[in-house]
Amino acid sequence: MNRVLVGRVAEKQLMLEALTSSDPELVAVVGRRRVGKTFLIKQVYQDRIVFEAIGIQHANKKEQLQDFAFRINKNFYDGKLTLKPKNWMDAFHLLIMALEKQPFQEKKVIFLDELPWFDTQKSGFVAAFSMFWNSWCANENVVVVICGSAASWIIEQVVNDRGGLHNRITRRVELKPFTLYETELYLQSLGVHLERYQILLLYMVFGGIPHYLKEINPGKSAVENIGKLCFTPGTMSTEFDNLYPALFDNAHQHIKIIRALAQKRKGMSRKMLLDNTGLSDGGATTKFLQELTFSGFITAYYPFGKLKRDVFYRLTDEYSLFYLTFMEKQNWYGTEWWQTLSQTPAFKAWCGYAFESICLKHVPQIKKALGISGIYAEATAYEWRGSKTEPGFQIDLVLDRKDQTINLFEFKFYQAATSLDAADAALLRERRELFREKIKTNKHLFISLLTTFGVKANEHSIGVVDHNLDMGVLFSA
Repeated sequence: MNRVLVGRVAEKQLMLEALTSSDPELVAVVGRRRVGKTFLIKQVYQDRIVFEAIGIQHANKKEQLQDFAFRINKNFYDGKLTLKPKNWMDAFHLLIMALEKQPFQEKKVIFLDELPWFDTQKSGFVAAFSMFWNSWCANENVVVVICGSAASWIIEQVVNDRGGLHNRITRRVELKPFTLYETELYLQSLGVHLERYQILLLYMVFGGIPHYLKEINPGKSAVENIGKLCFTPGTMSTEFDNLYPALFDNAHQHIKIIRALAQKRKGMSRKMLLDNTGLSDGGATTKFLQELTFSGFITAYYPFGKLKRDVFYRLTDEYSLFYLTFMEKQNWYGTEWWQTLSQTPAFKAWCGYAFESICLKHVPQIKKALGISGIYAEATAYEWRGSKTEPGFQIDLVLDRKDQTINLFEFKFYQAATSLDAADAALLRERRELFREKIKTNKHLFISLLTTFGVKANEHSIGVVDHNLDMGVLFSA
């Protein structure tokens, strides 16, 4: 089955604008491993790509140059020449000469995939590439597309560069995992037609990563697919060990942070992370946290009413959490064992957290469902740890709106529609008033619930619950 491009509307538009502009364009497409960067580039630019090369992971400078020369030879000279560049400056000179011999009528695209892997130690690649762009491309009708997953390199050389690439990137496309809306469309394009509850379960394990989702088997339930893909030998059973080293230098330090956050699902402050990981309080740890945040594995947030220095970090990569919760700790008992485990309290506890995390990733969809897309609102969380005389409580999502109102959201994962009893209603009212007391606000406080199948209206919910949403709102475009 041929794959089709699903979603990515804004990203595609940005890339197409580079083709129609009157200036040369240097487009950087960045995103984590497996998110579909290469597929997007090839789908958007298709027959406009006149040269393509890809960096080779763990290859040395000689091997990288040899492959780069092979691609120039094959692409422009039908493999008839022997090209032996001595260094990267020489290699890009060969590429310039080859490009200048071609009679291009339209704007041409040059695609360098996995750019960080070209830049081996002391290779001189960045200086040579800067020469290529600054002295040749900047005067030509071209789009140069660079792409890479290695966050360490991308942040240093593209995002924060002050050298040859400083201010040279004309368009930056940050490719994120699919939303639930895009995931549903993508699965349908693969012939996988499931109810939204089933799709939600799959998303809670695989997130919106196309490379994972394409393995979903039509005709099987979410639990069956999870059992087959995660609890039998295959790609997903080894993905955790391969994922972080492919993205980060010193990946074992990043994994320390991921493991620590997996144990504290509401998140950790920097100090808590340092205490749990043994990492030093310095620039190196700041770099690790920046790289993990940039790649979408963790999310930095500020609890309601806290200052910038009080930032918390939360593990938000679905697969990593699932792997550390279930896959790593068990021997391979097969799909039958997983189907049994999926009925246990441990599974239900994981579902609650994973569902909450997904809701927090879909705040724009939640605002749309409330009809407040046009109203600015800060999305945070709130926790009161309690005292000797007062119990602690937490609010899953606080939407602090500019129209003098605040939504206090509670997220609950159930396998069917539920209803409130008198105790539930009393607890919601108590939390609302405790929140008002602790933050000393005069804003109107709405109690908002978002559950998988919604809450049935009864005498306990009426007059207490202001907004009753179900998982359907998360699937909005």
